[in-house]
Amino acid sequence: MAFRIIPDDTNIGFMRFRRIAFPVSLVLALASAILFVTVGPDYGIDFRGGTQIVMQPEDGEVTTDDISEVRDRLAPLNLGDIDVQSLTEAAGEQSISIRIELSEETAADDADEGTQAEVVEEVLATLGDDFGSLRSSEFVGPRVSSELARDGIISALVAMFAIMVYVWFRFEWQFAVGAIIAIAHDVLLTLGFFTVVGLDFNLASIAAILTIVGYSLNDTVVVYDRIRETLRKFKRKPVVELIDRAINDTLARTTITSLTTWIALWALFIFGGEVIRSFVAAMIFGVAIGTYSSIFIAAPILVFFNLRGDMFEKVEDKTDAGAKRGQGEANKPAE
Repeated sequence: MAFRIIPDDTNIGFMRFRRIAFPVSLVLALASAILFVTVGPDYGIDFRGGTQIVMQPEDGEVTTDDISEVRDRLAPLNLGDIDVQSLTEAAGEQSISIRIELSEETAADDADEGTQAEVVEEVLATLGDDFGSLRSSEFVGPRVSSELARDGIISALVAMFAIMVYVWFRFEWQFAVGAIIAIAHDVLLTLGFFTVVGLDFNLASIAAILTIVGYSLNDTVVVYDRIRETLRKFKRKPVVELIDRAINDTLARTTITSLTTWIALWALFIFGGEVIRSFVAAMIFGVAIGTYSSIFIAAPILVFFNLRGDMFEKVEDKTDAGAKRGQGEANKPAE
């Protein structure tokens, strides 16, 4: 007997939770948008501009005292906002990340690579050899950071518009609107997650959001395809009952896909090191929220659009009529 996480004959009434899921999701989405605009996430150098220096200790170990001492030594330099953290690589070796944000004076002067070199030299001269050697340095100027922020927003909007056109072309307009609402819900909650948890928000975060959008869309399209198939098959039954049936039919596939993706993401989160941890954490949250929205947002929204099985009758009638006419002509005796 095969082991199944989700039985084949599930009959869960998902639609009865829509009156709870919609208000809760709306409140959380609005709260996430307000937090992102007012409080804001921890923007990385990609969007704020600045210099990041990574020091590699000889023994590969970094203590909390080392982090505090680096902060104390760099504070009198007045280079701007300085963030010092310990980075842990996949092999277990640790390094010190020193992130120096652009100050108002530096940003106004449109800092260049010469400014970066001066900052790096000043930091290295202050720290000496007490914390290891320089492993890497990265600099993003104010003009580049503003362009990256603009391009990131444009890429997200273009992706959502393309998704709407695709779903509209493949299904009906109700499905397209439902998919966009579900995706907007996922994006807003992910932005709120970045703000609340304090993850570093950079270009990798934009990549994570776009990946979450793709994952959520894939899950939503699978559910939508089964809903359309069920509506065509049982035209006279209540739409709520049919949507419940479609979700239950795809529940095993949705659960297994999300679970296996989660296992891989948690492995990356635990063993992948600090460099990709922010990206992976966003993906872990996004996979969960994307699965939730496919079931409790994208599917129930069709009820509010008064979607019915007889909407597909016209298309099917034309197809059947054409098939019968072709069959009749084929059977007609030749003159």
